[in-house]
Amino acid sequence: MTVQKPREIAVQLLEPAVGTFVFVENRLDKALAQAALKDPDRRLVQELVFGILRHRSTLDWLIRRKTEDREQKPVLLNLLRLGLYQMFFLDRIPDHACVNETVEIAHTLGHGAQAGFINAILRAYSREQEATRQLLVELKTSDPATGHAHPQWLYERWLQRYGPDQTRQLMEWDNTPAKVFARVNTLRATPTKLLARWREAENVAYDFRRFDWVPENLVFELKSPPPMAALASFQEGWFYIQDPSTILAVKALDPQPGERILDVCAAPGGKTTLIAQFMQNTGKVMAQDSDPARLVRVRENLDRLGITCANTSTINNPAALDAGMMYDRVLVDTPCSNTGVVRRRVELRWRLQPSEITRLHGEQFKILTQAAARVKPEGVLVYSTCSLEPEENQQVVQRFLAANPSWCQLFERQLTPFKDQVDGAYVAKLYRE
Repeated sequence: MTVQKPREIAVQLLEPAVGTFVFVENRLDKALAQAALKDPDRRLVQELVFGILRHRSTLDWLIRRKTEDREQKPVLLNLLRLGLYQMFFLDRIPDHACVNETVEIAHTLGHGAQAGFINAILRAYSREQEATRQLLVELKTSDPATGHAHPQWLYERWLQRYGPDQTRQLMEWDNTPAKVFARVNTLRATPTKLLARWREAENVAYDFRRFDWVPENLVFELKSPPPMAALASFQEGWFYIQDPSTILAVKALDPQPGERILDVCAAPGGKTTLIAQFMQNTGKVMAQDSDPARLVRVRENLDRLGITCANTSTINNPAALDAGMMYDRVLVDTPCSNTGVVRRRVELRWRLQPSEITRLHGEQFKILTQAAARVKPEGVLVYSTCSLEPEENQQVVQRFLAANPSWCQLFERQLTPFKDQVDGAYVAKLYRE
């Protein structure tokens, strides 16, 4: 059996998806599961794939400078991106290795005819390292969208709303690797027991983190975490991987033990499991989603975390266990543009189009309206997204309130990465009179 090298795996993962689109994060997980790589090599593959995708337009700007703007074949582009990313965005890899290994991969993948061209481009940049680094610094001022590797339309949209300084901070945030946070599952462990197990048995390094909307010692930042499959504490349901921004919606919902709660668009189940945790695993939680396959993931998380008060159902299923049922509280975490989590969804910035935001507004309003019909009188409805865009957030809520005078707004908050140091998120708490 041929053992692939990390850089070879990375180049193949960068190839355009064929057929049904699958996010690169999922393709990466599958590739790493099949590859016999040591932990440092696994991390290198992830760094290369995510880093190249994040900085794609900046890397392509470098390529165009040396190729007179000639269009390149996708595999050739990815090989050049691989060499240039290592040369200008990673400090630990010598130039000669960037060049030689990229040329070697070209031969391995059957593109030896282009090896000389690749070698010439990379060696030219190797000779011009200092001058090129200065050009990249200047590019962030002369052409901020390209310099920070964001689509021009998204940069202009944010610039109009946030101004140049905060827009720059937001783009810089998007280009940094996402941190990993663990939320303690208090149904199976106390924070003290979990931290002791990490220190004494699993060698997991962590930091204490505090956020004004997160209960004390509920969330910890993991530093250089090992694969979750290797941690018994994870497999046994002692914690759940969850960004602190997603906790705000559940905190606003304020679920109480014994209540009946509906979680709309629940997959993969982070908010559902936290609702059940806040309810002390009593009462009833119904987790719904439009995709039955995604509900399988929700069920797996419920089982791993030991949650017995929750069931799953597809949305608008007449045969569902909760058909026609009314709820004390409803959480609506709608599909959105994900502009608050661009650094986690590394391909997103290059796939998203302005028209999608307009389309999503209509879908979000429809889902919110349908969910509101499931709330009891004097009940609570929380609307949330991981978007930064007003059309998907405030404007959806205001449209709903204008059409439904029996509802009022109790709370609203927008989390932004440059201010709150977490993923972007919007939450509105509504009350049915």
